[in-house]
Amino acid sequence: MREWFNQYAEAYPLITKLSIFIIVILLLLMIRRFALNRLYKQFNESDNWYVTRKIAKWMTNFILALTFIYIFGNDLSGFTTAIGLAGAGVTYALREVIVSFAGWFAIMFGDFFKTGDRVLLGGTKGDVVDIGLLRTTLMEMGEWVDGDQYTGRIVRVANSYIFTSPVYNYTADFKFLWDEIHIPLHFDTDVKLARKLVLEIAEEEIGTYNMQAEEDWDNMKRRYRIENASLKPQVFISFDDNWITLSLRYIVDTRERRAVKDRIFMSILERFNQHTDKIELASETFEIVRDETREERKQKL
Repeated sequence: MREWFNQYAEAYPLITKLSIFIIVILLLLMIRRFALNRLYKQFNESDNWYVTRKIAKWMTNFILALTFIYIFGNDLSGFTTAIGLAGAGVTYALREVIVSFAGWFAIMFGDFFKTGDRVLLGGTKGDVVDIGLLRTTLMEMGEWVDGDQYTGRIVRVANSYIFTSPVYNYTADFKFLWDEIHIPLHFDTDVKLARKLVLEIAEEEIGTYNMQAEEDWDNMKRRYRIENASLKPQVFISFDDNWITLSLRYIVDTRERRAVKDRIFMSILERFNQHTDKIELASETFEIVRDETREERKQKL
């Protein structure tokens, strides 16, 4: 049997090498699938499952590349000159691909973002669901949907954008945002009472974030050169010709921004309705004046 195989390999070397390579591919795929099935129960409930699948895929591809070079290495020696001459043309034609691959390398080792982060990349905002060699996949939010909620579209953005445009990460080292609510009030409103009520509501809704936010902010100060910032709710007052404006500034978890704002607005309406004799919300009004005709002006004269 062995002699027959040797004779067949000498007679048909290319078919033999190709058959061996296909067998190696099948074996590697079977081993990878078996290993992932064994690890699925252990890592499925954690964030490590995504990383485990990626590592298994990269290792398989790397082993296949080494196997291909080992099996077909002698047959590829004649292509060295042609590859060298075509190198410049291929580099120019694939410049975007090369830059995107460099972007992937920078993302993986440059701490730009990771899967699960909420980012604004290349003008598209969303949660990172996959980081490929050439493109980053986002679950889109925004567009026609307000309040930082998903649109349902999957967007793939070229990794090269990290070199040509800013990368906004909403959840990297500090997963909180500062948000604001503006409340217009009539000039005859008891401003001190309104300010007190709004601040109490904010402290009730936001108080649970303070400890975690302070811890994250301390970690930020160790890593970056930033100043101290107030993490407690604040209320500022301003006014113009139309009304007095109360501006509530508060921190909120990036992923709960809309829900928290909804609860704050509902609480404000309920509290203000209990003090209708002292607090009145303002609204923009218009006065329509009819212009007199020429005949009407003559009659007055």
